[in-house]
Amino acid sequence: MSDNIRAIVADKNSDGKVEASLKNLTLADLPDEDVLIEVAYSTVNYKDGLAVTGTLPICRKFPMVCGIDLSGTVLESKHPKWKTGDRVLANGYHLSEDHWGGYAEKQRINGDFLVPVPESFDLEQVMAIGTAGYTAMLCVHAVVDHGVKPEDGPILVTGAAGGVGSIAIMALAKLGYEVAASTGRPETGDYLRRLGASQIVAREDLARACKPLEKELWAGVVDAVGDTTLATAIAQTKHEGIVAPCGLAGGFALPASVMPLILRGVTVRGIESIQTSMERRERAWAALAELVDRDKLAEVFTTEPLAKVIELGQQILKGTVRGRIVIDVNA
Repeated sequence: MSDNIRAIVADKNSDGKVEASLKNLTLADLPDEDVLIEVAYSTVNYKDGLAVTGTLPICRKFPMVCGIDLSGTVLESKHPKWKTGDRVLANGYHLSEDHWGGYAEKQRINGDFLVPVPESFDLEQVMAIGTAGYTAMLCVHAVVDHGVKPEDGPILVTGAAGGVGSIAIMALAKLGYEVAASTGRPETGDYLRRLGASQIVAREDLARACKPLEKELWAGVVDAVGDTTLATAIAQTKHEGIVAPCGLAGGFALPASVMPLILRGVTVRGIESIQTSMERRERAWAALAELVDRDKLAEVFTTEPLAKVIELGQQILKGTVRGRIVIDVNA
């Protein structure tokens, strides 16, 4: 087994600023955890962009191997659930914050954090879905579990051309829902329709100051944007509808009114993917294996080498990334 491990490592420089760079590590550098994984793929999410650029203090320990996702094969295990050769994935659990993450050719990780890769997916495909798609599925389950049916009306998906939005559209459309996709990039309209969206909503129609109550349009909402977009979506949600916010790409404020909640019975169900129970994780991944169209998934992602992570992190923060970016850590 080679002792050389390439990794994207964040550390503080002499000025106290967080900087990430491609470095060489050894097996001895890896954390003292119970499962050693040969990592195949990771991803670039918005949170990864924040971490590798030092834009926000995502990393809480240093040095820190970044990357909130990974998929790979177990090389060694002291954990009763896993054995050599098992295909596994990890999302959340504060990877890239308190625990070393997926931007490394090998990684040691707590076996309690791992989920088996569904048999119908390969290691690249599960990272094409990744944390973004898994979070999207948690949002979709929130809509379904709330009792919203396809005949109740359209589901709004904001930030639709991003990773969460792309997978949410696919899953909702497969379940029979009419999907309204909101984007600030009109050139992605054809892409969103191919994923299953039936209508395109311009970003500026939502990203504005809204009235406390507006026309009832949506039976449910999957929101990855936040701020005024989320506030307007809440004001437009139908009686007894549900809004599932999971991101803040547009900002962390919520300039909304309580009126939709108390006059229309709208439910706001926040979606948290980091510490989600293993039962909900496994349910989400089982559903993704059923609902994600492999041909459409191939259009959602591109694969890039480990050395481009920092550049790609800058791009995702600028909002210029469409769909998902998979990182081949061995390329």
